[in-house]
Amino acid sequence: MLRIILCGFGVVGQSFAKLLLSRSEDLYAKHGLKPRVVGVFDSVGSATSSAGIDLERLLETKKKYGNIRKYHNKERQANGLDMIKGMEAEVLIETTPSNYKDAEPGMSHIVTAMKKGMHVITVNKGPLALAFPSLMELAIYNQVQLKFSGTVGGGTPILDYAKNSLRGERIVSFQGILNGTTNYILTNMAAGMTFGEALDDARKKGYVEADESLDIDGFDAAAKLVILANWIMDMKVTIKDIKRTGIRNVTVSDIKRASSNHCAVKLIASCNRDLEVSPREVPKDDPLCVNGTLNAITFNSEHSGQQTIIGRGAGGMETASSILRDLLDIKQEMGRV
Repeated sequence: MLRIILCGFGVVGQSFAKLLLSRSEDLYAKHGLKPRVVGVFDSVGSATSSAGIDLERLLETKKKYGNIRKYHNKERQANGLDMIKGMEAEVLIETTPSNYKDAEPGMSHIVTAMKKGMHVITVNKGPLALAFPSLMELAIYNQVQLKFSGTVGGGTPILDYAKNSLRGERIVSFQGILNGTTNYILTNMAAGMTFGEALDDARKKGYVEADESLDIDGFDAAAKLVILANWIMDMKVTIKDIKRTGIRNVTVSDIKRASSNHCAVKLIASCNRDLEVSPREVPKDDPLCVNGTLNAITFNSEHSGQQTIIGRGAGGMETASSILRDLLDIKQEMGRV
C-alpha cells in the first residue's frame, strides 16, 4: 500500500486521478501497486481520508464547483503544509504551477515532505530550476527519492532515455526544442502568420501558460535545460546560469530569411560549453526540425554519435503517465531496501 498526498488538483492532478481509476486493477495485477490517495488540496480547499479518498466523487466535486472544497461538508480546510506535516503518507506528488521567482508554494511542499521522510514526485519545474543541486542533496540526506520525469517532455521519457538507455555512453552535449508552445507559434509563423496572430491562435488552443512570458520569453525551456544539465551532465546549475532569449522579437522577415537558407527558426535549448536558450536557424532536414507542439532533443554521444527523441511535450494525461512511471520506480526501489 502506497499512501499519497496530491498537491494541486488542476489538469495534471485530475488526469492522474482518472489514470488511477482506470488502471487500478491492472496496476495491482502487473506491479503489485495499490496506491491510496489520502490527501488532496487545491488553491481553495482540501480533502482528506486515511482510508483513501473516493477519487470519482472528488472529480465530480471539482467539475461541479471548480474546486474540491465541498468534498467534505465542513468549514475548516487543511492547508497544504499542515496536511504534509500532519498526515501519514509515503509519497508526495507536487503538481502546483511552476514559479521561477521563489518556487513557492512547491518548494516548501517538497522540502517539508522530504524532511519528514516522504518520497517526492514533482512535475513542478520551479523548485528544480532554482535549487536542483540542493534538493538532490536533501533527498540523499533524508534517504528518500526525488522523481521528476514529467518535468521535461511530459509523457516522452527524455530524462529516462538519456540516463538509462545511454548508460555506459558519455553524452558530451545536447540541444533541443523543449517548449511545444513556442514551437507551435514559430510553425504558424512559417506558414504565414505574424507573431501576434500565431500567439492568439496558440492562446485559443489552450497551449499558452496563464503567464505567457513563461513560454515566449524562454523561462520554461530554460527550466527544462537546468533539469537536463544537472541530471544528465552532472552539472551544478540553476536558472541564473542560463543565457536566455525568447521568441518575442522574432519577425516574419527572420522566418523568410531562414526559409531561403532551407532552414526554420526554432527556440533551441543547448548544453555545450555554455547553457543557452535562443531562437536559431535549424536546417529543415535536421531531425530536430519538428513542427507543431512537438518536442525534440538530440544527444551527442562520445562513441555512438547522435540520437534524437521526438514526442509530445505536454498534456494532462501524458504528464500523469510520467507521474505513474515515477510511482512505479519508487515502489520498486522501496522493495529493494
